Amino acid sequence: MKPVLDQSWVESCIERGREVLKREADALQELEGRLDRSFAEAVDLLYRTIVRPEDRSRTGLGKVVVTGIGKSGIIGRKLAATFNSTGATAFFLHPVEAVHGDLGMVTGEDVVVVLSRSGNNEEVNRLIPSLKVLGLPIIAITANGESELARAAAVTIEIGDGPEACSLNLAPTSSAVAMLAVGDALALTLFDLRGLKEEDFARFHPAGALGKRLLLKVEDLMHTGEEMPAVGEEVSMKDVLVEIIEKRLGATTVIDDDGHLSGIITDGDLKRLLLRHQDLFTLQARDVMSTRPSSIRKDLLAADALKLMHADPKAIITCLAVTDEEGSLLGFVHMYDCLRSGVAG
Repeated sequence: MKPVLDQSWVESCIERGREVLKREADALQELEGRLDRSFAEAVDLLYRTIVRPEDRSRTGLGKVVVTGIGKSGIIGRKLAATFNSTGATAFFLHPVEAVHGDLGMVTGEDVVVVLSRSGNNEEVNRLIPSLKVLGLPIIAITANGESELARAAAVTIEIGDGPEACSLNLAPTSSAVAMLAVGDALALTLFDLRGLKEEDFARFHPAGALGKRLLLKVEDLMHTGEEMPAVGEEVSMKDVLVEIIEKRLGATTVIDDDGHLSGIITDGDLKRLLLRHQDLFTLQARDVMSTRPSSIRKDLLAADALKLMHADPKAIITCLAVTDEEGSLLGFVHMYDCLRSGVAG
């Protein structure tokens, strides 16, 4: 049962929530004005670490190692995931586990992004000498530009030392949002500089609606061979009806003697025909078919097929013939094939 809340209590909660959002938004707005040359230097370090000069779309030998502890560590895990999802090989290194053997995952080709609000965290800074021995450049994201971490870093991005959204100014909130935003800005700037496109992004997200929308092609969904509804131009309407019923796709293509697409006959065409003709079976396929059927190439995206079907909101079509450049029939794709595949998500 839904609890009955006192209106003043509701208003107080909403007011506090809005205050938190405003403080964090203010922190981001201030951060936007703080970005300077150090941000570009950090992007340059990352770029030279992960990009192969001969092919910017491919990841090089170097990795992005992200480290931090506490709330900064949680942000670091998310940042490593963001780098991976945008094509840069990255992983999160826990600073305590690092000095107990996990440094073995790091190579001299890598770059390290260190997150620490104070820049003077003991567990994090204990890792710095080992990183220096390995010759690894450090990108520091911190609120304290005079900290031990900042002094050790090749590049320091300061996020500002404004108040937290916490009423006690203790819980990392505004600073955590700022770290997350800077990390996203680094990853996405790097992504853009590499000139990657939707297809590249899809390679990193093959599962789910995103990957399907950007990778799944018409040829992956189309019906071919015995599954493809097709009749000749001179076939009787009785045989047309049998083909539509047996293939269960709500339509059939009509082809000429050379296998080229001539037209299409749908369930809707049959219903309209029955209203006009008492004897349907005296007709042939060529007498009934729509002579300008919509078609699509097999190498186009399934999402493009769905878009074509919905091109005219007042006359949505449910199926498309798949043809080659000469108009030869290759397959047949139905709206439900696209919807079931998840490309509409």
